[in-house]
Amino acid sequence: MITTRSSGRVRAALALLILALVAALTACGTADSGTAASGTREVSSAKGPIQVPADPRRIVVLNGNLAGYLYDLEATVVAADPRLLGVPNKPGEFPTGWAEDAKAQGTQAVPSGENINLEFIAAQRPDLIIGGGQGYPGQQSVNAYDQLSAIAPTVLMPTETTNWQDQLRFVADTVNKPANVDTLIANYQAKLTEAKNKINAPAGATVVMQSIKSQKPTLFVPTAALPALLAEVGFTLDTQIEAKAGNPAKEQSADFISFSPELLNTVVDAPVLFTIPLAGGRSLDELRADPMYATLPAFKADKVFELPATSSRPDYRTVMTTLDLLVERFR
Repeated sequence: MITTRSSGRVRAALALLILALVAALTACGTADSGTAASGTREVSSAKGPIQVPADPRRIVVLNGNLAGYLYDLEATVVAADPRLLGVPNKPGEFPTGWAEDAKAQGTQAVPSGENINLEFIAAQRPDLIIGGGQGYPGQQSVNAYDQLSAIAPTVLMPTETTNWQDQLRFVADTVNKPANVDTLIANYQAKLTEAKNKINAPAGATVVMQSIKSQKPTLFVPTAALPALLAEVGFTLDTQIEAKAGNPAKEQSADFISFSPELLNTVVDAPVLFTIPLAGGRSLDELRADPMYATLPAFKADKVFELPATSSRPDYRTVMTTLDLLVERFR
């Protein structure tokens, strides 16, 4: 009992110390009037409407899947979480898609760990924090929302906002930079039209599989970002995968299903298959060497195609790159 009470007091003292440090660092940032933007405006957030700077100048983004949009919108990012959902990277190393932008702006890498580093974030003197969205880093910012809000206005993207166009619009509204959105989407539409005219998609139904560390069969649902892109350029999606898998339970915001390996031949019977090796997952060559996969129709017909992990949940930059990859492969 004495040990339990002592441990509780220690934890409480540490929590107070961290909050005091955060408050002190935030106060220092407030004193630097040269970084403050004048005026505020109300924006939407997963936590409800929130007042943010009308012209944020020191943004910290706590989900690497959202950072690319900020650079596309020419916003100023003082720190960003470098982790992308399912994409392996070295600690502190920014993704290749926006590493050059981060270098040009002097963006700092938010330290990765089991908990958000509040001291580091406060030391950046942010006037706006953006978090939420899909993946573990996004959930970390949700869990630490109260502490983050004590540092600066914190906007969380809803986890169900999975379409990259909707994500772009959400971020653009948050940072008050709507002007670039129409141009970016128009660029995409032009590239999409060009890709449609060049791609000769294989006949038959198509499924998209995530190759994950646990090796449990996992498929993107047809409405997920990558399958939807494939459908737009001419591939025919297998829309019955969830029914074939017995309609397995999944979180409302999840864009994939997982099922027992015993159902693999039943669920993945489409003649065309895309595989995406996520962090710790197996490559296409490794899957070919697995007898369980070698018997699938797509493998037997040699109609299995690999795309990089960055294509799995694309933002504006990676969707453009993915279109290039598809044109190159299926021209």
